[in-house]
Amino acid sequence: MRPAPVHPVDELLPLWRLSLLGLQHVLVMYAGAVAVPLIIGRALKLPPAQVALLISADLFCSGLVTLIQSLGAGRLFGIRMPVMMGVTFAAVGPLAAMAQTTPGAAGAQAIFGTIIGAGVLSMLIAPLIGRLLRFFPPVVTGTIIVVVGSSLMRVAIAWAMGGPPSSDSPDYARLDHLGLSALVLVAILVLAKYGRGLVANISVLLGICFGCIVARMLGKMPLHSVAESRFFDWVTPLAFGRPHFAVVPILTMTLVMVVVMIESTGMFLALSDIVGKPLDRKALTAGLRTDGLGTLLGGLFNTFPYTSFSQNVGLVSVTGVRSRYVCVAAGILMIGLGLVPKLAALCEAVPQFVLGGAGLVMFGTVAATGVRILSKVDFTHSRYNLYIVAVSIGIGLIPHAAPRWTLHMPPALHPLLESGILLSALTAIVLNVFFHGGKEDPTATLEAAKATDSH
Repeated sequence: MRPAPVHPVDELLPLWRLSLLGLQHVLVMYAGAVAVPLIIGRALKLPPAQVALLISADLFCSGLVTLIQSLGAGRLFGIRMPVMMGVTFAAVGPLAAMAQTTPGAAGAQAIFGTIIGAGVLSMLIAPLIGRLLRFFPPVVTGTIIVVVGSSLMRVAIAWAMGGPPSSDSPDYARLDHLGLSALVLVAILVLAKYGRGLVANISVLLGICFGCIVARMLGKMPLHSVAESRFFDWVTPLAFGRPHFAVVPILTMTLVMVVVMIESTGMFLALSDIVGKPLDRKALTAGLRTDGLGTLLGGLFNTFPYTSFSQNVGLVSVTGVRSRYVCVAAGILMIGLGLVPKLAALCEAVPQFVLGGAGLVMFGTVAATGVRILSKVDFTHSRYNLYIVAVSIGIGLIPHAAPRWTLHMPPALHPLLESGILLSALTAIVLNVFFHGGKEDPTATLEAAKATDSH
């Protein structure tokens, strides 16, 4: 009797391929993974050694939670798809405010107590968020993913430019940096066109490595931090002492986690479409519950709330490699980076402008995935879909077009209103309920519409 075919998501690749593909995922997410501990560590006015501790803890927990999410842990945790987990930027505002109010170790204890409490509550409410799956038909899902990709393009452009648009650095938008970003982009496209097999699959990794070699030759990639780093260091739980718990901060951070989980729902739906594996409510709930578990572990291990990293969803789309074991391998590498500071320093040494060229490819494919989903939506027989997409994308882009638009609004609402993805999701869901009563079938696909016409 012939064994049942293995879905590409569950395919176990050779170890050397897993290692290379996993390293590619690590390099793509590394800059985003270390940004939050750097920001919060400086806001807490911690000494450099303790900021380094936050970074090591962050890398270690990123790997640990990635293993749980991609590999799975029992029936309750893990979406079991190729997902990389990292610290969410959505929590930076509230955490930075806490850090500025109470700097030093006392502030760290309050922050980690808040994160632990929010992690527990997030696990409890994950099933409620999972029940929203029926409100995400293709017209809603495609719209959200287009906004996700559009939002990420800002990150890639900032990498290429050397900072955000508000940056006053003299190195901002230097032509040699832009040239290196363009060189990486061209290298990836050439490898994607002419490469075969593994070379095509790791085109992003090879493009980044090529950019690093050129940057090093031009003296733009210093490695002194690698030489000064230690080979091994433990990640100690509760290194800052006993965490402090307070109701209001925990509830505020839980609200942030609701935003994170709704964003994760959009990521999971995009990934489900990319890998060709349907997402049911049980799997979605397990994935969202892992966001909460990751946040709980983050608080225990001196780091911050966790979510799925959308840039790695783009990488899955670019490479076409759907095996979740690639992210398992990447998770193991991330744990290694957390325990071996010298390796972490080597990854940290990769210039942002080198990553910029790769980001344009990867993040653009996320938006393209949303366009692909929308291409299957019927805009002729169900003309209301046009309004749903148009208004939702417009509202989703407000925080990017006008970053200070919440200036005169209550601070408690800022975590909600500063997330373009959340605004787009809520708008698309509300408009779908308004026009279609929240049903899935009125957003008929083109195939369904053609079948109706044929009858």
